[in-house]
Amino acid sequence: MSDLPFTLDQLRILKAIAVEGSFKRAADSLYVSQPAVSLQVQNLERQLDVPLFDRGGRRAQLTEAGHLLLSYGEKILSLCQETCRAIEDLQNLQGGTLIVGASQTTGTYLLPRMIGMFRQKYSDVAVQLHVHSTRRTAWSVANGQVDLAIIGGEIPGELAESLEIIPYAEDELALILPVFHPFAKLETIQKEDLYKLQFIALDSQSTIRKVIDQVLARCEIDTRRFKIEMELNSIEAIKNAVQSGLGAAFVSTSAIAKELQMGVLHCSPIEGVIVKRTLWLIFNPNRYRSKAAEAFSQEILPQFATPGWNQDLIKLSQKKLVVNTLDVATPSSADEG
Repeated sequence: MSDLPFTLDQLRILKAIAVEGSFKRAADSLYVSQPAVSLQVQNLERQLDVPLFDRGGRRAQLTEAGHLLLSYGEKILSLCQETCRAIEDLQNLQGGTLIVGASQTTGTYLLPRMIGMFRQKYSDVAVQLHVHSTRRTAWSVANGQVDLAIIGGEIPGELAESLEIIPYAEDELALILPVFHPFAKLETIQKEDLYKLQFIALDSQSTIRKVIDQVLARCEIDTRRFKIEMELNSIEAIKNAVQSGLGAAFVSTSAIAKELQMGVLHCSPIEGVIVKRTLWLIFNPNRYRSKAAEAFSQEILPQFATPGWNQDLIKLSQKKLVVNTLDVATPSSADEG
C-alpha cells in the first residue's frame, strides 16, 4: 500500500484551524509557530493536490475538500485517542481516564458529586467532565469523545439508533420563592396562584428554559401566562435574584439543596402537581469502554438513580461492551470463551 498523503499532525492542524478560525490562533493553541502551521497546510494541499482553504476572507474558510477531509480526520483522531486509552487500560488497570459528559444542570449540580465519590475510591484515575448542551453532548458520546453522559434535554433524532439511551433518574423541578414572600407561609399553593407571581427565568432561547416550559406544559401549567420580571443567563443568578426578593422561579431540586438547608430559599409545593423530567444515561455501545467507565457505571451510577430504575438494561449493555472491548484490545482472547 502506498504512503498516506497526510499525517496525524497535519490532521490535528487542520482541525485546529477549523475550530479557531485562523492560522495564527491555531498555531497558538498547538504551541507551534504560524509559519510551521502554514507550511504543513501547504504540504498537505500539495500532497492531496486540492486546495483546503479559501484564502480570500479574513477568517480561514474550508473548501468542500477541506470539509470532507476534516470530517474523516476527526474520526481518525478520535480512534487514535480511543486506541491509546485501550492500551493504557491494558498497561495500568489502576489508572486510566474517565470522560463524562453532561448537560448544563446535571453537569453543574449532579455530576460533581458523583465524580467526587468515584475519585475517593479511584484516586489514580484521571477524570474529565465535559458540560455542554444536550445536543453537543450527545454528539460527543456518539463520536467516542465521551465515555457516557447524563442529560436532561431532547436527544437528536439522528443519534437515536447509534446510542444506548436509558431512563436514569427523575429530576423534580421546584418552585422557589423568597423566604419572606406571603406564599412562603402556605403549606401549598394552587396552580392559579402561579399566574399572580413575578418570575425570574432563563433566556427564552436557552435549552434549559425550553425543557422547563415543556415539562410545565405537561402538567397543564401555561408558562405563556407567567409574568416574566427578568431573564438571566444562569441558574446561580436566578437563585440569587429569588433570594433577593426579585421574583419566583422553577429550578431543579438538585440545584437548591444547599440553599434549602441554609434556609435562604423557600420551596413551595403546588397542590396536586409534581413537576418532573427524566434524566437520561447515554453511551455508545459500539465504542471501546475503559475499565474506569465500567467501574463508574457499576459502582456510582446506581447510587444516584431513581429507585426502581431498570439496572438490567445497563448490565446487558455492559456485557455487550465487554465483548467489544475484547474485540478491540485482544482479538485472540474471544476464543477463550
